[in-house]
Amino acid sequence: MPIFGKGQSGDSSSWEPEAAGGRLARTAGADPTGVFTSDLSVSEYVLLGEAGFEPLGFVVGSSIYHIGLQVARWGQNQELGNLTQAMYSARELAMARMRAEADELGADGVVGVILRLQAYVWGQDVLEFVATGTAVRALAGTGAHKAPDGRAFTSDLSAQDFFRLLAAGAVPVAFVLGTCVYHIAHQSVMQTLRQAGQNQEMVQFTQGIYEARELALSRMQDEATEASASGIVGVDVKVSNHVWGEHATEFFATGTAVRRLSEEHRIPDTSPKPTFTLGLDS
Repeated sequence: MPIFGKGQSGDSSSWEPEAAGGRLARTAGADPTGVFTSDLSVSEYVLLGEAGFEPLGFVVGSSIYHIGLQVARWGQNQELGNLTQAMYSARELAMARMRAEADELGADGVVGVILRLQAYVWGQDVLEFVATGTAVRALAGTGAHKAPDGRAFTSDLSAQDFFRLLAAGAVPVAFVLGTCVYHIAHQSVMQTLRQAGQNQEMVQFTQGIYEARELALSRMQDEATEASASGIVGVDVKVSNHVWGEHATEFFATGTAVRRLSEEHRIPDTSPKPTFTLGLDS
């Protein structure tokens, strides 16, 4: 099963605008007298400290991508490989640039990763892919929490879930994803007439949706295996229609790949535990 977006030529994934260098240089990760920036809430900031981590800076990765066209057979279920490749490559560029900013700050990882799409008025076939998160560093400074490749881990876990994961003796490895842009076959006029007034499964549609979702999930799982993870938590599958018409749909699977830590890196049982607070405001 191919993992789209890997092995791209050139070093464009590590490219950073000059303005980003100036912003990063003034954060706590690069300058001991600098201030940290983050998208953490007050509760998350406090909880991160109780977990033995400090925020370093708000990190961003972006890629504005032109989405090409691909012709599909009207009555056939099939993956649109060119579109899948584009959606995968653009997200990978955004994620790689966000991770490069975290590495620049000497971070152990990035928490609260959000990956979103932004459309502009320049044309329907132009989309910006933006990855954001907060770079963090363990106060112990051992580097044990970094990903197996020695770089910063990425994770879409909240600070609360990050704390619980550490308390269980595990750590995030990578925010993993899998995508598949799929053309769902049209029905013929005769098929539509035969189904009129009847309860019956639309097998052709079921098969197409099934295959597309399986492709996305398999590719996400392959990314976790490549990252030397032991499992994936928080798996989510989204279905989106973008600019390709009603029968071309993207299936997008995401999750956080995790691995076990040695016993000495677990949060002590005596550490404060996060509590659930239910607001009573109407």
